Amino acid sequence: MIPVIALVGRPNVGKSTLFNRLTQSRDALVANYAGLTRDRKYGEGQAEGRRFMVIDTGGISGEEEGIDSAMAGQSLQAIQEADIVLFILDARAGLTAADEMIARHLRVQNKKTYLVANKIDGVDPDLALAPFYELGLGEIFPITATHGRGVKSMMSDVVAELPVEEVVPAPTNQGIKIAVVGRPNVGKSTLVNRMLGEDRVVVYDQPGTTRDSVYIHYERFEKHYTLIDTAGVRRRKNVSESVEKFSIVKTLQAIDDAHVAILVMDASEGVVDQDLHLMGNVLDAGRGLVIALNKWDGLDDGHKQYVRNELERRLRFVDFAKIHFISALHGTGVGHLYESVEGAYKSATDKFSTNFLTRILQDAVREHQPPMVQGRRIKLRYAHPGGHNPPIVVIHGNQTEAVPSHYARYLEKTFRQVLKLEGTPVRIEFKSSENPFAGRPSKPKNQGGRGPGNRGPGSKGAKGKSPSGPGKERKAPRGRRP
Repeated sequence: MIPVIALVGRPNVGKSTLFNRLTQSRDALVANYAGLTRDRKYGEGQAEGRRFMVIDTGGISGEEEGIDSAMAGQSLQAIQEADIVLFILDARAGLTAADEMIARHLRVQNKKTYLVANKIDGVDPDLALAPFYELGLGEIFPITATHGRGVKSMMSDVVAELPVEEVVPAPTNQGIKIAVVGRPNVGKSTLVNRMLGEDRVVVYDQPGTTRDSVYIHYERFEKHYTLIDTAGVRRRKNVSESVEKFSIVKTLQAIDDAHVAILVMDASEGVVDQDLHLMGNVLDAGRGLVIALNKWDGLDDGHKQYVRNELERRLRFVDFAKIHFISALHGTGVGHLYESVEGAYKSATDKFSTNFLTRILQDAVREHQPPMVQGRRIKLRYAHPGGHNPPIVVIHGNQTEAVPSHYARYLEKTFRQVLKLEGTPVRIEFKSSENPFAGRPSKPKNQGGRGPGNRGPGSKGAKGKSPSGPGKERKAPRGRRP
């Protein structure tokens, strides 16, 4: 197995900045904001030719209450998983009571620990590091994670202590990527934990608990999956904090990165406009869609029927998506989500031949012909695949730029029904055949040369002119005398 390094420390000491530096990414949200990281975040790094896994954790202060207590639990669990712990300290703030508390816990755990004094720029290193020797955890590495100062020399010593990596063939892919999206406080993190079978992410009865997109790789029944827990997306007018704006950006990026999105909705509230906006984001990205109505078990029969009627009325534009009525807290109906996810992924990645798609197009045109434009019938000649996830069908013909939207929807529905696609949108692209004579100069008409209809002034039969020339009088008709 690949060795694991955990980053722990008080809030706002630079753990996420160092995580991004070690993984050479921008996966972790970074801001001058205490308590920004709440869930364990994993990333792969490399130094001195050695691979390792890095865990970014939430800050530990020792005075956690409510949601902070759940964050601290995630950090302590990361320490249990790690082979080496990097204990991050703030060189400018000096030694605090929270640092001493964390040091006592690390000594009890008997983990190989390195002290890392971050934010060393602008201070005297000797004076800044002196208080940290009281912790009795060995050598202290002064670094500045923002600029990378001292990070390379520190990792040279750290990787030398890493256990030897077992040679395990890496999987060729990470399976189906499933993004769990929805409004705040609809039960996304609860659903993620239920699908994983463990308390992997922080769950708390407070909107906005999840702030970053957390990628979780796992295996179920010998199939690989990547589950992405995302931050809740509210309406734009309700977003004021810059941290929440970054969280929404990460959520939209997670949708683009996923194969299938599970849209979690609160059954007690029914279908709201923000749910429809999120569906639009998923469809614009071309990703597979599965709808999960959470908290279904707490509704009475009358409200359940009302919700079903609302779904039928407002979700006609996504009639291809499977709808599940679940309870993430108790696990009711959660297992069936995998069936719809795999069906949507299969439909989104299936490959079809040009011959098969052309036959479907011809049958559709025979059943319902395209309209006429300026007295000419639109002609659709053949179709071929243009990509997958989502499936793209490219149709060639004449005047395709004039195909009306209702006829394009008719073709889209026909292809979906014949190809038996479920859970994924289908995109139809039209291309017009090029005119081989386009751009060539046309030959002038009735100019140059002699022929019937282009007689010169001296030609026979020209009106008012004598064939002998303009100076001769015309001969009198036969039978008359001048």
